[in-house]
Amino acid sequence: MLDITYDEFSEYQDLYVLEAIEFKTERGADTRVSVYLSALRNNDSMNKRHRRLIFPILLGLSLLTANVFAADKILDASQLTPTPVSLTEYFAVLEDPNLALTLNDVQEPGMASRFKTDHASAAALSYGYTRSAYWLRLTLRNAGDRPLERMLEIGYARLANVQFYQPVADGAYQSLTTGSLMPFTTRPYKNRFFVFPVTLPAHSDQVYYLRLDSMSSILVPSRLWEPQAFHAYERNDYIGQAWYFGMASAMILFNLLLFIALRDVIYLLYVNFVTCMAFSMAAQNGLVKEFLWPNSPLWSTISTATGYALTLAAMLIFIRKMLNTEKVIPKFDRLLKYFVGCFLLLPIGFVVSPQTFIEPAVQFYGIMLILIIGIGLYCAFKRQRSAYFFVGAFAIFCFGGIIGILAALGVFPVNILTMNALQFGSALEMLLLAIALADRFNVIRREKEKAQREALEAQQRLVENLKSSEHLLEIRVAERTDELQLLNRKLEALSTTDELTGIANRRRFDAKLLSEWSRAARLGQPLALAVLDVDWFKKYNDHYGHQKGDECLRIIAEVLSANICRTGDLVARYGGEEFVFIAPTTDGAIALNMAWKICEALQSLALPHEMSGFGWVTASIGVAAIVPEQKLSPDMLIKAADEALYRAKKQGRNQAVLAVTDETEWTQPDAWPVNAEAAL
Repeated sequence: MLDITYDEFSEYQDLYVLEAIEFKTERGADTRVSVYLSALRNNDSMNKRHRRLIFPILLGLSLLTANVFAADKILDASQLTPTPVSLTEYFAVLEDPNLALTLNDVQEPGMASRFKTDHASAAALSYGYTRSAYWLRLTLRNAGDRPLERMLEIGYARLANVQFYQPVADGAYQSLTTGSLMPFTTRPYKNRFFVFPVTLPAHSDQVYYLRLDSMSSILVPSRLWEPQAFHAYERNDYIGQAWYFGMASAMILFNLLLFIALRDVIYLLYVNFVTCMAFSMAAQNGLVKEFLWPNSPLWSTISTATGYALTLAAMLIFIRKMLNTEKVIPKFDRLLKYFVGCFLLLPIGFVVSPQTFIEPAVQFYGIMLILIIGIGLYCAFKRQRSAYFFVGAFAIFCFGGIIGILAALGVFPVNILTMNALQFGSALEMLLLAIALADRFNVIRREKEKAQREALEAQQRLVENLKSSEHLLEIRVAERTDELQLLNRKLEALSTTDELTGIANRRRFDAKLLSEWSRAARLGQPLALAVLDVDWFKKYNDHYGHQKGDECLRIIAEVLSANICRTGDLVARYGGEEFVFIAPTTDGAIALNMAWKICEALQSLALPHEMSGFGWVTASIGVAAIVPEQKLSPDMLIKAADEALYRAKKQGRNQAVLAVTDETEWTQPDAWPVNAEAAL
């Protein structure tokens, strides 16, 4: 290849056949023509006049092509130092909104002239969330005498599709396709970012093309490196990542041990938060793609958005416990629970349709960050000690994110600190939150010790007071004990006393029967039981009213209590107008006489009963007596008394009947009441 001026070109046109002409243009320099000449001598078939006609045509085409690239800023790679150079200002950019352009399309003069070079000078090209593809054109120069090896780095791991076109022999281009949607093995250089090794021939200008599109934001922080400098940077970069994730692992392990030892769930919530945060940083920085699932395009695409969703959910759960929002801001706490549910459901949307959910999710994340800061400031305003740590930690995290954004916009220089500011911020956030937990533990311990001291002092004062007033206390305790015992007896009596009549109720009767049955069986003594039913009581109630009926029942209860009054005897209301009495150590004859006394006493009262066949209130009584045996039960005694009562009713009422025992039945005592005979 010869570099010659236009005037010098005429000296060569008679000697060689022209094959290609290319103009190289530099700002502030003269236009020169690089002419590729064959080694062939003048062809006899092409006369001098024809050659002179071809020359202006080729020269015009070359000038036209040169004008297309005239605005591109050329980077002289031979002047590169160990400090990398940002490529942002050297890129010419073309937007492809329809995703339809090919390399041949963008190389055509009409389309090539549309590339824009007037973008703002920054450390990165940023186009946000867009459905367009972007073509980047880069011209690199090697003014030296030897070929150069350089490394082109795009430091953003979330680009879905990256196509790199580099020139090869005969003006053709070699295409390399990679991206987060492609397997990790498609990358020409194994790195968490996209790195393309390039070779620049001596004394040449090389034009490279990049085509980028993504389902997330398009950010292009790009730099050109010397190989040795890049390898040193790469080594330090991975060491820094190892430190970060090592610290996160230590935090996780330490707080997990604290949870096991202290059984305080807040340490487990912190472990959950740090785990999600570390995963988010790994996904953001391309480490998830490189080490966890290098051949899973879907997870590579949604891992960052999923990580941030889970991180925010874990953070909300953590701060609810740490800041005690359930008590401090109860109404807003219910809203936080709703947000937690939303963040936990978002990954499902990412799996179903990443393009639909990722962009609004990122906007939702931004709103949520502002909300979290507001919660922290509110709790700090309420003088919550833990809120001070939380606000400081979260402010550092946000500050790191702002530093990274400003570095990408060119406000700050691009270096390992600014490019990883968000990661450094998250590390400091995790550290401060761990300190907050330690402070919380110390506060709880001090409060516990204070409470123990106060309790001990109170106990000592109590002991002293007890010693000084022991006698008085014993008296009061005894009085209180007596009161409680009396109250218990009253309660027990109320629970076993019929409310209407004041005698024992069914519950007390059942307990007494079981007790006396067991005692009689043990001693071999007889046990008598009688069932009393008021004759024609329903008619009495209907005729005289329930109030008179209740008064009648109380009078009958008084008659029973007056006549059945031996030690061990029990009179009870069995239910409705039925009464019973138990007579221990009493045989059938004695019990029958007791029953007839009740009939006589009731008759002597002569309570009016116009609906009765006798004209006054009477009662029928069934009596049964037995010596309990093992094969018998108390229910049999009640049944026998009921059967005797039924016979008394059947035989004319107003009488007592003894159940058949040992083939003997007493229907009346030795002395039949005269008034009873008259009634019959």
